[in-house]
Amino acid sequence: QVQLVESGGGLVQPGGSLRLSCAASGSRFSINVMGWYRQAPGKQRELVADISRGGRTNYADSAKGRFTISRDNAKNTVYLQMNSLKPEDTAVYYCNAVSVVAREYWGQGTQVTVSS
Repeated sequence: QVQLVESGGGLVQPGGSLRLSCAASGSRFSINVMGWYRQAPGKQRELVADISRGGRTNYADSAKGRFTISRDNAKNTVYLQMNSLKPEDTAVYYCNAVSVVAREYWGQGTQVTVSS
């Protein structure tokens, strides 16, 4: 059973920074794409950013220029560095992983609140 364990959420003031981490374990197959999604109250879950095993990245327009996704393949860990945070970034952030055999996994979510 694959587990995705997230950490790094919390409360931050507008303009501040947070770094999210997500470690995957238990997969029989290599993890291909890892990413972060978020879901704000009353809204659908949306992609924030993802990264392939080879390092190719993809960002939502709202994340470009402020967020940076990276990963450590040896540790099966993905990171999301979030800078210049805005109140509209407030959401539950979910880690996502897709294996090379197209199985998809989700983390339990970590709350990010941007407020003064």
